[in-house]
Amino acid sequence: MNPVALARANGYGRIALGLGLLAAPGPLTAGWLGEDAARPGTQAVARALGARDVLLGFLTAHVAARPGVGPRTLASVALVDAADFAATAAVRDRLPSAGAAGVMVLAAASALQLGALAAALR
Repeated sequence: MNPVALARANGYGRIALGLGLLAAPGPLTAGWLGEDAARPGTQAVARALGARDVLLGFLTAHVAARPGVGPRTLASVALVDAADFAATAAVRDRLPSAGAAGVMVLAAASALQLGALAAALR
């Protein structure tokens, strides 16, 4: 697959995840956040995260093929993924271990992928 197609696939996956978080925040975050996933405040934050991911996914897919803005956008979204990794890593000892590990792997993989794609598209 070429870098643009891979970036778009990342964006579409992020849109799907975001829509899932908007629709069912409790079930989708239970493995990551444990019992806290059922709390209304946690669900509000999960929905906000979902909305963010829908927007970031759309931007990633939409600008991937555009010289200049595409690589800069991919690099910026990679930084967001790195922040998601760091946020979960900071409290991983207080989260369900498998869920925290899964979120950290997903965030790190996306950050690395988007960073590499941004470099390839420069």
